[in-house]
Parts: sequence; C-alpha cells; structure tokens
Amino acid sequence: MDSGNEITDNMEAYQIHIDDIQRILFGTTPITFLLEVVFRTAVIYLILMLSMRMMGKRMSSQLSRNELAAMVSLAAAIGVPLQDASRGLLPAILISFIIVSFQRWAARKSAADQEFEAKTQGRVSVLVEDGVLKLDTMKQARISRERLFAQLRFAGLQNLGNVKRMYFEANGSFSLLEDRSYKPGLCLIPAWDYEFRENMRFDRAKRTCTACGLVADDPSWSNDNACRACGGAEWEHPVEAVYD
Repeated sequence: MDSGNEITDNMEAYQIHIDDIQRILFGTTPITFLLEVVFRTAVIYLILMLSMRMMGKRMSSQLSRNELAAMVSLAAAIGVPLQDASRGLLPAILISFIIVSFQRWAARKSAADQEFEAKTQGRVSVLVEDGVLKLDTMKQARISRERLFAQLRFAGLQNLGNVKRMYFEANGSFSLLEDRSYKPGLCLIPAWDYEFRENMRFDRAKRTCTACGLVADDPSWSNDNACRACGGAEWEHPVEAVYD
C-alpha cells in the first residue's frame, strides 16, 4: 500500500475506533480533498443550473413523470463525484448532457403528439362529475376519499354538490371546477367533527349515497333501494346548498 496516497473504501473492523476524530470528520481521504470538494461542488452546481435552464421553466414548478425521472437521474449521476475522490467530473457532465437531450426531445415530441404525451406522462382523470364520485376512477388513480375531500375542503367547499368537475392531472395536481347552481350534496366535513356538523343545514327532503354522493329526491331510508350510480345501500341527508 502506498504511504498516504492510495485511497481505500474498504476498512477492516480493527481500523474502526470511536476516538478516531480525523476519520469521522474527513473519512479516509486526505484533508486537502476538502479544497477539491469546493471546486467539485461549484462545477456540479453550474451543471445543475444549466441543465434545469435547458429543460425549461417547468423544472422549477410541479414536475411531470418525465421531468421527475430526469431530476432523479441527474441527482444520482452528480452525487457520486461530489464525495468520491476516485471519480472524475467528466462522466457526470456526459450523463447530464444525455439526460437534458432526451428530456428536450421528449418535450418536443409531447407537444406535437398527444398520444405520446399520454403514454409517457399519463392522462387526466375525472374524480368527481356533477357532484358524484367516480369510484372506479379513484381506485385506478389510487386516490382515497379522505385525500379528495381534503382537497375540496381546502378549496372552501362543504358539500359535494358544489363540484362540477374535479380533475386529477397527469402531474399529480388537482383541478376544481365549481358548480355555481348550488346543489345539495354529500357532506365533506369529517364525521368526528360533531360541533361543525351540528351547525350545518341538511336537506331532509332528499337523501345522498354515502359511498358516491349521488343525491336522490326520495327521502326513504330503506337499504333495499341500491344507489343507481355505485350500487351502495347506505344513505344520509345531503347538506343544503351553501351560497356566497
């Protein structure tokens, strides 16, 4: 073994000592490697900034699948030469160039070909349609009722009847179109929040399916009458329309 110049990553058990402060702080590399780390960090930072600039403004917003994959790939390629003295910067630069080139090609292809965009980035899903939950779509998108209701409460809604459309975008965000006709609908307030629910007005002349939110004019509570939208057999009174 060369005296002090050769770097090894494999240490035997007898080489590990709790009082070895130099090894704990600097590892097995010489202290002078810290100066090199400063230079490597500056170069890597410039590579990242240039790569994100070339991939477009969306890299600084909510990412699509392709953009997220590109970002993770960049992080995996660039992280190694930052900490490993035996790895050079050129491979990281080459990998960054390949990732940026592929991402720019995919972006141009997606803009010109909607089918390609749908296959690579996913399609928009309709989670709520005219105040009724699309349970099959929610299952495919792996969206729970509580997560969906939380998004609607965040938008200031109290009942499902105020939702014309709720979209689950390909990039994982939610888009809401409110129904300004103010229809009664399934309560969005959690069942355990009794104090808030007690102050809400319920439409006693109608009933709503607790599974999907379909509102029926028949106030009957017979469980024999299955919901025509989802087949559910549990009902409750809908919340009255909330006006501005």
